[in-house]
Amino acid sequence: MRPTHGAYGAARTLSGLSTWSKRPRRLGRAALVVGWALAVISSLQAQKSSPTEYEVKAAYLYNFGRFVEWPNKERPVQATALSGGRFTVCVLGQDPFGQALDAALAGEDINGANAAAIRISKPKEAVNCRILFISSSEDTQLKQILVALEGTSVLTVSDLPQFSQRGGMVQFVLDGKKVRFEVNLTPVEHAHLAMSSQLLKVAVNLRRSDRPGE
Repeated sequence: MRPTHGAYGAARTLSGLSTWSKRPRRLGRAALVVGWALAVISSLQAQKSSPTEYEVKAAYLYNFGRFVEWPNKERPVQATALSGGRFTVCVLGQDPFGQALDAALAGEDINGANAAAIRISKPKEAVNCRILFISSSEDTQLKQILVALEGTSVLTVSDLPQFSQRGGMVQFVLDGKKVRFEVNLTPVEHAHLAMSSQLLKVAVNLRRSDRPGE
Protein backbone atom coordinates (compact mmCIF):
# COMPACT_ATOMS: atom_id res chain seq x y z
CA MET A 1 0.00 0.00 0.00
CA ARG A 2 1.48 3.30 -1.10
CA PRO A 3 2.29 5.97 1.50
CA THR A 4 -0.05 8.94 1.72
CA HIS A 5 0.23 12.39 3.20
CA GLY A 6 -2.25 14.77 4.81
CA ALA A 7 -5.87 14.26 5.84
CA TYR A 8 -6.97 13.58 2.29
CA GLY A 9 -4.20 11.00 2.11
CA ALA A 10 -6.12 9.02 4.73
CA ALA A 11 -9.11 9.02 2.44
CA ARG A 12 -7.02 7.74 -0.46
CA THR A 13 -5.41 5.04 1.71
CA LEU A 14 -8.86 3.74 2.62
CA SER A 15 -10.11 3.70 -0.96
CA GLY A 16 -9.02 0.10 -1.55
CA LEU A 17 -10.93 -1.32 1.41
CA SER A 18 -14.43 -2.81 1.48
CA THR A 19 -17.37 -0.44 1.94
CA TRP A 20 -20.15 -0.64 4.48
CA SER A 21 -22.64 -1.32 1.69
CA LYS A 22 -21.30 -4.90 1.55
CA ARG A 23 -22.31 -5.53 5.18
CA PRO A 24 -24.19 -8.87 4.77
CA ARG A 25 -20.92 -10.80 4.32
CA ARG A 26 -18.36 -8.35 5.60
CA LEU A 27 -19.67 -6.99 8.88
CA GLY A 28 -16.51 -7.89 10.79
CA ARG A 29 -14.26 -6.38 8.15
CA ALA A 30 -16.41 -3.23 8.03
CA ALA A 31 -16.00 -2.79 11.76
CA LEU A 32 -12.24 -3.02 11.41
CA VAL A 33 -12.23 -0.63 8.47
CA VAL A 34 -14.26 1.99 10.31
CA GLY A 35 -12.00 1.75 13.34
CA TRP A 36 -8.90 2.01 11.21
CA ALA A 37 -10.31 4.90 9.16
CA LEU A 38 -10.93 6.96 12.25
CA ALA A 39 -7.63 5.92 13.81
CA VAL A 40 -5.82 7.15 10.71
CA ILE A 41 -7.64 10.49 10.89
CA SER A 42 -6.88 10.75 14.60
CA SER A 43 -3.20 10.03 14.04
CA LEU A 44 -3.04 12.64 11.32
CA GLN A 45 -4.30 15.23 13.77
CA ALA A 46 -1.46 14.37 16.15
CA GLN A 47 1.30 14.74 13.57
CA LYS A 48 3.94 17.41 14.12
CA SER A 49 3.17 18.73 10.66
CA SER A 50 -0.54 18.86 11.35
CA PRO A 51 -3.12 18.96 8.60
CA THR A 52 -5.53 21.85 8.72
CA GLU A 53 -8.90 21.51 10.43
CA TYR A 54 -10.68 21.41 7.09
CA GLU A 55 -8.33 18.83 5.59
CA VAL A 56 -9.40 16.55 8.44
CA LYS A 57 -13.06 17.41 7.93
CA ALA A 58 -12.72 16.70 4.21
CA ALA A 59 -11.32 13.23 5.02
CA TYR A 60 -14.27 12.64 7.33
CA LEU A 61 -16.77 13.63 4.61
CA TYR A 62 -15.22 11.11 2.25
CA ASN A 63 -15.40 8.36 4.87
CA PHE A 64 -18.97 9.22 5.84
CA GLY A 65 -19.83 8.42 2.24
CA ARG A 66 -18.25 5.00 2.60
CA PHE A 67 -20.03 4.04 5.82
CA VAL A 68 -23.57 5.28 5.20
CA GLU A 69 -26.18 3.45 3.11
CA TRP A 70 -28.55 5.45 0.94
CA PRO A 71 -32.05 4.14 0.18
CA ASN A 72 -32.85 2.29 -3.00
CA LYS A 73 -35.06 4.01 -5.53
CA GLU A 74 -37.87 1.60 -4.65
CA ARG A 75 -38.14 2.90 -1.09
CA PRO A 76 -40.89 5.43 -0.31
CA VAL A 77 -38.59 8.42 -0.14
CA GLN A 78 -37.10 10.66 -2.79
CA ALA A 79 -33.75 8.93 -3.23
CA THR A 80 -31.17 11.52 -4.10
CA ALA A 81 -30.16 11.34 -7.74
CA LEU A 82 -26.54 10.89 -8.66
CA SER A 83 -25.46 13.84 -10.79
CA GLY A 84 -24.11 12.42 -14.03
CA GLY A 85 -23.20 9.12 -12.35
CA ARG A 86 -21.18 10.91 -9.66
CA PHE A 87 -21.30 10.68 -5.88
CA THR A 88 -21.59 14.37 -5.07
CA VAL A 89 -20.34 15.95 -1.86
CA CYS A 90 -21.70 19.49 -1.87
CA VAL A 91 -20.82 22.65 0.01
CA LEU A 92 -23.62 25.15 0.49
CA GLY A 93 -22.56 28.73 1.16
CA GLN A 94 -19.09 30.15 1.70
CA ASP A 95 -16.57 27.36 1.12
CA PRO A 96 -14.16 26.84 4.07
CA PHE A 97 -12.33 23.90 2.45
CA GLY A 98 -10.40 25.54 -0.35
CA GLN A 99 -8.80 22.68 -2.32
CA ALA A 100 -8.89 20.23 0.61
CA LEU A 101 -12.23 18.66 -0.33
CA ASP A 102 -11.33 18.33 -4.02
CA ALA A 103 -8.04 16.68 -3.00
CA ALA A 104 -9.81 14.24 -0.66
CA LEU A 105 -12.16 13.10 -3.43
CA ALA A 106 -9.79 13.23 -6.42
CA GLY A 107 -9.71 9.91 -8.24
CA GLU A 108 -11.92 8.19 -5.65
CA ASP A 109 -15.21 6.35 -6.00
CA ILE A 110 -17.95 5.70 -3.46
CA ASN A 111 -20.33 2.80 -4.00
CA GLY A 112 -19.19 2.51 -7.61
CA ALA A 113 -19.70 6.19 -8.49
CA ASN A 114 -16.99 8.78 -9.06
CA ALA A 115 -16.73 11.13 -6.09
CA ALA A 116 -16.88 14.86 -6.81
CA ALA A 117 -17.00 18.07 -4.79
CA ILE A 118 -19.66 20.58 -5.84
CA ARG A 119 -20.24 24.11 -4.59
CA ILE A 120 -23.85 25.28 -4.55
CA SER A 121 -25.55 28.52 -3.58
CA LYS A 122 -29.22 27.59 -3.22
CA PRO A 123 -30.86 24.96 -0.97
CA LYS A 124 -32.93 23.58 -3.86
CA GLU A 125 -29.70 22.54 -5.59
CA ALA A 126 -28.88 20.28 -2.64
CA VAL A 127 -31.44 17.64 -3.64
CA ASN A 128 -28.89 16.35 -6.17
CA CYS A 129 -26.24 15.86 -3.47
CA ARG A 130 -25.51 12.74 -1.45
CA ILE A 131 -23.67 14.64 1.29
CA LEU A 132 -24.26 18.32 1.98
CA PHE A 133 -21.88 20.38 4.10
CA ILE A 134 -23.69 23.50 5.29
CA SER A 135 -21.30 26.39 5.78
CA SER A 136 -21.38 28.71 8.78
CA SER A 137 -22.40 31.48 6.38
CA GLU A 138 -25.83 29.83 6.18
CA ASP A 139 -26.59 29.91 9.91
CA THR A 140 -29.57 32.25 9.64
CA GLN A 141 -31.01 30.17 6.78
CA LEU A 142 -30.60 26.76 8.41
CA LYS A 143 -34.28 26.14 9.09
CA GLN A 144 -35.24 26.89 5.49
CA ILE A 145 -32.43 24.67 4.21
CA LEU A 146 -33.48 21.68 6.31
CA VAL A 147 -37.14 22.17 5.39
CA ALA A 148 -36.16 22.24 1.69
CA LEU A 149 -34.46 18.85 2.15
CA GLU A 150 -37.42 17.12 3.78
CA GLY A 151 -38.35 13.97 1.88
CA THR A 152 -34.87 13.56 0.41
CA SER A 153 -31.99 11.31 1.39
CA VAL A 154 -29.26 13.93 1.70
CA LEU A 155 -26.79 13.47 4.57
CA THR A 156 -26.45 16.90 6.18
CA VAL A 157 -23.15 17.81 7.86
CA SER A 158 -21.96 21.07 9.41
CA ASP A 159 -19.83 22.62 12.11
CA LEU A 160 -22.48 25.20 12.97
CA PRO A 161 -23.07 25.54 16.74
CA GLN A 162 -25.81 23.15 17.94
CA PHE A 163 -26.31 21.88 14.40
CA SER A 164 -27.32 18.39 15.55
CA GLN A 165 -29.72 19.88 18.10
CA ARG A 166 -31.33 22.01 15.41
CA GLY A 167 -32.25 19.10 13.15
CA GLY A 168 -28.96 18.49 11.32
CA MET A 169 -27.57 14.97 11.04
CA VAL A 170 -23.81 15.14 11.65
CA GLN A 171 -22.06 17.95 13.51
CA PHE A 172 -18.32 18.41 13.64
CA VAL A 173 -17.06 19.38 17.08
CA LEU A 174 -13.59 20.10 18.40
CA ASP A 175 -12.14 18.04 21.24
CA GLY A 176 -9.13 20.13 22.09
CA LYS A 177 -7.42 20.34 18.71
CA LYS A 178 -8.99 17.16 17.37
CA VAL A 179 -12.00 17.03 15.08
CA ARG A 180 -14.78 14.75 16.30
CA PHE A 181 -18.43 14.40 15.35
CA GLU A 182 -21.84 13.84 16.89
CA VAL A 183 -24.98 12.47 15.27
CA ASN A 184 -28.67 13.26 15.49
CA LEU A 185 -30.38 9.94 14.74
CA THR A 186 -33.87 11.36 14.18
CA PRO A 187 -33.26 13.13 10.84
CA VAL A 188 -30.96 10.28 9.74
CA GLU A 189 -33.82 7.83 10.17
CA HIS A 190 -36.36 10.18 8.57
CA ALA A 191 -34.15 10.30 5.48
CA HIS A 192 -34.00 6.47 5.41
CA LEU A 193 -30.24 6.53 5.75
CA ALA A 194 -28.41 3.70 7.52
CA MET A 195 -25.18 4.48 9.36
CA SER A 196 -22.71 1.77 10.25
CA SER A 197 -23.12 0.82 13.90
CA GLN A 198 -19.35 0.93 14.24
CA LEU A 199 -19.33 4.49 12.92
CA LEU A 200 -21.95 5.45 15.49
CA LYS A 201 -19.83 3.93 18.27
CA VAL A 202 -17.06 6.44 17.68
CA ALA A 203 -19.37 9.47 17.59
CA VAL A 204 -18.82 11.60 20.69
CA ASN A 205 -22.56 12.00 21.16
CA LEU A 206 -25.76 10.46 19.81
CA ARG A 207 -28.98 12.37 20.22
CA ARG A 208 -32.57 12.44 19.03
CA SER A 209 -33.97 15.83 18.24
CA ASP A 210 -36.30 17.03 15.51
CA ARG A 211 -36.07 20.81 15.51
CA PRO A 212 -35.56 21.83 11.88
CA GLY A 213 -33.04 24.64 12.05
CA GLU A 214 -34.38 26.53 15.06
